[in-house]
Amino acid sequence: MKFKSYITVLLIAAATVLLFSFNQQQSRTETLTTTASKDPLPSWNEGNAKKSIIDFVTKTTKKGSAAFVPVADRIACFDNDGTLWTEKPLPFQLYFVIDQIKKMAPQHPEWKDQQPFKGILEGDLKAALADGNKSLETLILETHGGMTTDEFDKSVTNWMATATHPKTGKHYNEMVFQPMLELLDYLRANGYKTFIVSGGGIDFMRVWAEKAYGIPPYQVVGSSTKVKFDTIASPPALVKLKDINFNDDKLGKPVGIHEHIGKRPIFTAGNSDGDYGMMLYTTTGSGPRFGMYIHHTDPDREYEYGRGDKLAGLNKGLDNALKYNWLIVDMKADWKKIYPFDK
Repeated sequence: MKFKSYITVLLIAAATVLLFSFNQQQSRTETLTTTASKDPLPSWNEGNAKKSIIDFVTKTTKKGSAAFVPVADRIACFDNDGTLWTEKPLPFQLYFVIDQIKKMAPQHPEWKDQQPFKGILEGDLKAALADGNKSLETLILETHGGMTTDEFDKSVTNWMATATHPKTGKHYNEMVFQPMLELLDYLRANGYKTFIVSGGGIDFMRVWAEKAYGIPPYQVVGSSTKVKFDTIASPPALVKLKDINFNDDKLGKPVGIHEHIGKRPIFTAGNSDGDYGMMLYTTTGSGPRFGMYIHHTDPDREYEYGRGDKLAGLNKGLDNALKYNWLIVDMKADWKKIYPFDK
């Protein structure tokens, strides 16, 4: 090939590449423009709640904004029970505990005459939990300890695949809130890291949280039992002990955030006074801050509870919302749909 012909071929090739690159860039630009114009929270009704969320995300992620927050500091924390999924008529982890006690009962004939196990086996939850937290702790340690972490993970996985909610008949990991899934996606699309900070068991949630919410196991903070590394076992294994390690509830939540995350969040969502400490910790920091409570006001599509509820009372949250500029999300008024499976 002559030199001039070779140069001509290179020029044609270069022009083709440039044209292709231009078309690709134009296509990406059009895609981004289209995506930006789409509603990021389609299951939220138009109103103050939706507007407040979008305004906060916009001002904290727009370069040049007085409220701009660097990506490294965009930390968002979410309670789980009642905030990301339903928690009624009982917290779902308690249903897991009940089912595990029944499954383990044949190996423990003495439980027939021992509380709190006797009450669980007889279907008398009131009797089983007569001693309050002491009874609950006994049940949790029996069903969450004395096994390897892999064995526990398998028990949770199998339970999630078979157990169903008493009201809807759906698997528990289907009882997640569609509007909150959209919020998680919206935050992550704007450079936020999303964390679960829950009073629930950390090992229980880590098994299914990524599939349900897109939150990986290392971004889950929760209550835990002590664990030891058994080097005598073959192969060596982590063993969950029948001893409480940390209670990530109420005033324990800011501690859990500090120990696991190491940064104060700027965005926090909860649904009860169990989240009050986490909400205070988030919104009393410097710079832009956002706190929101999910208020369960929809008895038809979900449940209605809040102020005065024994399980998940929302008293301090409602009383201090104005003082700390917390957003109260009215489930009935602000959400078009509750669950992903709703029409």
